[in-house]
Amino acid sequence: MQAPLAALIDSPSLMACRFSCRRRVAFSETDLAGIMHFSVFLRWMEDAEHAFYRSLGLSVHPAQQGFPDTETGWPRLKVSAEYRQPLQFEEEAEIEVLVAEMRSKAIRLVFRIWKNPDSPAARSLAASGEFVVVAVRATPGTREMKATAIPDAFRARIEPAPDHLLAPQGPTS
Repeated sequence: MQAPLAALIDSPSLMACRFSCRRRVAFSETDLAGIMHFSVFLRWMEDAEHAFYRSLGLSVHPAQQGFPDTETGWPRLKVSAEYRQPLQFEEEAEIEVLVAEMRSKAIRLVFRIWKNPDSPAARSLAASGEFVVVAVRATPGTREMKATAIPDAFRARIEPAPDHLLAPQGPTS
């Protein structure tokens, strides 16, 4: 049974700086050569970001989970990706999310997508990326967005990763 959301919000034991999940390349994500389309890497990164927040009892769309703060939004200020190796149809990969920096109004996330995640000898970096997401509030009536402080519930759960986790991971990183 899942803990009530209020208990997750008040629990100090859920601090995190790293998260990973797995995905398998679907046919609909590939081109005619069976290679995953470049745009899918960005969708995978965003899906992993949301899974990271969910693992901590958080959401970028809090109204869906009854989260107390229903006014904060999380647009992307910066998105980048670097592609190193293709992923093929049916290939499984690991998406790693690292919190690189947490400022007063923004979070910088680093992503690594790993090929062959179960083989230490064959594991290699397929792609890496970075998102900068900023906490905003919309002005009622105009929907104009203004940067705001990161909500306490996020700040209490998320911390920057130590330098050794953010450092390049060998010649393929």
